[in-house]
Amino acid sequence: MFLKEDMILTLNSVKEINMSEEVYIGGLGAITAMGVGKTAQLSGLISGETALGPLTLFNTGHSVIVGEVKHSNQELAIMAGLAEGEYSRTTLLGLLAAKEALEDSGADINGLRVGFISATSVGGMDVSENFYHSYNKDNHSGRLRQLIGHDCGASTQFIAGKLDINSFVTTINTACSSANNAIMMGARMIKAGLLDAVIAGGTDSLCRFTINGFSSLGILDSEKCRPFDATRSGLNLGEGAGYLFLHSAKVKTKRSYCTIAGYANANDAFHQTASSADGVGSYLAMSSALKMSGLNAQDIGYINVHGTGTPNNDASEGVAMNRLFSSFIPPFSSTKGFTGHTLGAAGGVESLFAILGLTEGYHWPNLLFSQSIVEVPGMVPVTKTTKVEGMISVLTNSFGFGGNCSSIIYKKDKNGQL
Repeated sequence: MFLKEDMILTLNSVKEINMSEEVYIGGLGAITAMGVGKTAQLSGLISGETALGPLTLFNTGHSVIVGEVKHSNQELAIMAGLAEGEYSRTTLLGLLAAKEALEDSGADINGLRVGFISATSVGGMDVSENFYHSYNKDNHSGRLRQLIGHDCGASTQFIAGKLDINSFVTTINTACSSANNAIMMGARMIKAGLLDAVIAGGTDSLCRFTINGFSSLGILDSEKCRPFDATRSGLNLGEGAGYLFLHSAKVKTKRSYCTIAGYANANDAFHQTASSADGVGSYLAMSSALKMSGLNAQDIGYINVHGTGTPNNDASEGVAMNRLFSSFIPPFSSTKGFTGHTLGAAGGVESLFAILGLTEGYHWPNLLFSQSIVEVPGMVPVTKTTKVEGMISVLTNSFGFGGNCSSIIYKKDKNGQL
């Protein structure tokens, strides 16, 4: 993390956050298995067709279904306008999405205090794995340069440099809630008057480490995942990046997608990887976000649930939703059937999906659903792309290992434009 000297002085003098300060979303950027750019995401979601398929990026001893971006690293580097070289896939995906979010906003950031808060769990492992492939055969071999980008912060600093952002730069890794927490941190800093704008979200790439790790936990589905279905048996890993351009009212953008109405982070402190059966962490995150927003439960027009497809996660999240919304559970779905679980990037990618649903008027389908989970009988997600009108707000959930749970509510900007 690095901060300008004047910001350090400001941080030391901040007394309280101005909660009435509106935080606007003025730009969106993403890349996933559905394609490059926000338009590709919208088209993919409307189509109702999965982008999941067999792993082709590298060899592994596991037969897995994943959501991989259909471009090589070299192709991604060319798209990003980078000189020839070896870059981590995490960096390449993140740069493309963050750059799009900035360009989509149309904001002139010269003279503004702009931050970059990026989330990742993989970091540059995809490149550092190449080093160990050689090193394990001969401990006098291996290119040490391949380890330079291993740290999670390496991709963040590289992307910030390319975007010429230097007021505030930091990295968040709270597993699968990381990107939501990055967005929340950006919103808080704008509300506190520390920054005028923030590009916040996350990026993660597929690598052998995560496939091996999740396989060892026994939570990978050998078929396409079925979130919130009684027959669910695990998740499909994915890769991608999603970033939002957050800003205060003083920053002029081409349009205002929405505002951030409420957010919260909670932890059930139950287990290193499993969620508690009563869903206390996810309940606290959702209920606290709702309280902060000042909205009623009936105002939530759609929930993009975390919905990994594992027996534990979906049961825990379902119980929490049933507790919070009781007889009126808003239309909900997991979009991981389209992209796979993008880990540290999930909150950024799925915030973008939720915002597109809000602004374009859609409920996204929960692919391959057939019957409700036994833990909450009768809980049925949206099963096909549905055009709707009159949505006021949407909620998105991202929950991580260690019980770290984050929820964000996005609300339509009453003015529609700034």
